[in-house]
Amino acid sequence: MKKGYKQLLAEAEAEIAAIDVAEAATLRGRDDTVFVDLRDPRERERDGSIPGAFSCPRGMLEFWIDPESPYAKPVFQQDKRFVFFCASGWRSALATRTAQDMGLEKVCHLKGGFGAWKAAGGEIESLPRREG
Repeated sequence: MKKGYKQLLAEAEAEIAAIDVAEAATLRGRDDTVFVDLRDPRERERDGSIPGAFSCPRGMLEFWIDPESPYAKPVFQQDKRFVFFCASGWRSALATRTAQDMGLEKVCHLKGGFGAWKAAGGEIESLPRREG
């Protein structure tokens, strides 16, 4: 193996901005900031999410960011700050680097992810379970 996940994470973390829960809490609900939940829908249904977060499963990120993709989402074409988060901060670190490489300028990730948010007593919204 040329690069394992630890090396990929170290490289990403050297190039991206990361914020802690306290800073994230000051950004939540602002019009100029979008929290992006990269977790799988089943994780979100089971554990809830940060209120108002936009759901973008990690596997769709590149396709949703690229305006030339048939799957592009308008949210990523806005001039806003994007705060990516996952369960523990690994997927979001890699996603933040990818988003940055794709040209999003105001991107960062939540250190420790949703787990850190929850442990710090951050507000959580329950999400309805999908039928089927």
